[in-house]
Amino acid sequence: MEGKFVVFLTILLLGSICSNVLAKPEEDERALLDFLGNVSLSRPLNWNKDSSVCQSWTGVLCNKDQSRVIALRLPRAGISGPIPPSTLSRLSALQILGLRWNSMSGSLPSDFSKLKNLTGLHLQSNSFSGPLPSDWSVWPNLTVVNLSNNEFNGSIPSSISNSTYLTTLDLANNSLSGEIPDLYLPNLQMLDLSNNDLAGRVPRSLQRFPSQAFVGNNVSFEDDASPPALRTKHPGVGPPKNASKLSEPALIGIVIGGCLLGVVAIALFTIMFCSRGGIKRRGLLKSQKRQEVSQKKRGVAESEEKDNKIVFFEGCNYTFDLEDLLRASAEVLGKGTFGASYKAALEDATTMVVKRLKEVSAGRKEFEQQMEMVGRIRHENVAQLRAYYCSKDEKLLVYDFYGEGSVSSLLHGDRCERRGALDWETRLKIAIGTARGIAHIHTQNGGKLAHGNMKSSNIFLNPEGFGCVSDVALAPVMDQIPLPLLRISGYRAPEMTDSRKPSQASDVYGFGVLLLELLTGKSPMHATSSGDEVIHLVRWVNSVVREEWTAEVFDMELLRYPSIEEEMVEMLQIGMACVARMPEQRPKMPDVLRKVEEIRREHTATEPSPEIKSPGSTSAPSPTREGAETASPSARQS
Repeated sequence: MEGKFVVFLTILLLGSICSNVLAKPEEDERALLDFLGNVSLSRPLNWNKDSSVCQSWTGVLCNKDQSRVIALRLPRAGISGPIPPSTLSRLSALQILGLRWNSMSGSLPSDFSKLKNLTGLHLQSNSFSGPLPSDWSVWPNLTVVNLSNNEFNGSIPSSISNSTYLTTLDLANNSLSGEIPDLYLPNLQMLDLSNNDLAGRVPRSLQRFPSQAFVGNNVSFEDDASPPALRTKHPGVGPPKNASKLSEPALIGIVIGGCLLGVVAIALFTIMFCSRGGIKRRGLLKSQKRQEVSQKKRGVAESEEKDNKIVFFEGCNYTFDLEDLLRASAEVLGKGTFGASYKAALEDATTMVVKRLKEVSAGRKEFEQQMEMVGRIRHENVAQLRAYYCSKDEKLLVYDFYGEGSVSSLLHGDRCERRGALDWETRLKIAIGTARGIAHIHTQNGGKLAHGNMKSSNIFLNPEGFGCVSDVALAPVMDQIPLPLLRISGYRAPEMTDSRKPSQASDVYGFGVLLLELLTGKSPMHATSSGDEVIHLVRWVNSVVREEWTAEVFDMELLRYPSIEEEMVEMLQIGMACVARMPEQRPKMPDVLRKVEEIRREHTATEPSPEIKSPGSTSAPSPTREGAETASPSARQS
């Protein structure tokens, strides 16, 4: 009986754990659906009760345990109407609210004060109106506020100073009036108050910003900006006592002339009144003119963005735009054949890889068609193309970020960078995952698609530790790479003369080079210790095996595990078959995958204990000129 009770408690405990793991932010889900049900949409959002809020809903980002919504980003989502009260304000864990470039109107709900965790408020380019919130102390963590290109009016509240972490404040192109308050914002780096109806003196706390931040207002940087006519006169100061007086005829002439001018002015004013339909205030005319200019600019910008917007593929939960990318902190990850890659961190802590392509030769239509084809590829061993951006001068690709780095950096980077040598199990999983990825790529586009740029710097480790192939099928849209540059990469198949026309056989060759790289620990092209020769890995391996020094090929790190030598030899045979000089002699990728996976099945689950094993009293012969590629031009032509 006691045993049954223990089992019952265990089941209850497991059920509780599972319910917590599978829990979803139900209250946040209801709040979002209430918001969606009370606004107008020009195109549908994929928000429904049957899908995961945190994993499937466009524009929604949750915290790590997926219990709360922390970011809502819906730029250009076709939303119109006011923000319904008691909807978004119920997202009490919300940190980022981005509704830019929609057609939303009305004033900001007063219950926004409940969003205590808000750090970013991006509502620019809508039609919001009314005064700005009066009490900004409710948002102590705000860092970025962009309310530009709206119709907000009233004064700028001095309570903005309570948001001491603000780094960006953009209130441009509204109808704000009154004096600019003295805002003490020590962390503020960007300020834009241009094109409003502000007047008076720019406070000293904001005079560190350029004049462009205040253009389009009636403001001054001077300490005393009041008009001379309104300045207080000092007692006793007046015209000189001996000033000459005007004669009586002169005074009569001035009066008559003034009357005539008055009559003419009234007549002209009446004509203008009739033709315009009424008298309009100067401030209204100025505001209307500014709004017309702003709307015109906005229309042009919307047209340009429509043509050049970031295109997201199905299943991608990112909703950033070009503005987000330009503002994101970026770290250069590497510069390759087709362009540079950057690690980009957005304001909502989303991290992705942005590849900036250089020298794209394809036209826009051809480029977009190629990217659409690549974006449809779905496989766990192929790095998913999440989005792309295409304009006349810029081509950007967006991928997931892999924290382990590329296989090239893991193999050849500094020891501290790669955190120790790669063991055989890791290298085997890299080979298997890469083979699976390439084999899947070769089934796409009617079985005619090729990767086109196979190399270890384009291979990453997925969450399970298997190889994952990136930069798929970019070669056809790029400029041709000169043949000498193709040669020195070490991955070029001998028959390749045009980098824009890769074949599946050339992919097999590149995969074979990767296998040799994993087995030897050497780069495809590397210098000798003396530095006077450049060694071509494929030729060097062939020369060593031909001289029957096969065991000397393997990485010293792998020789610590004597029980895997047979598996390494099998992998070496696969690699050498893949780098056969004639393309018709190379195996097809499905056959390569089958053979590599057979090695995996033979590999024992338990890692053998490391033993320091001497590679032998003799060493591999130094590569001869026949087996090595020297740095001289004549040798490189061979």
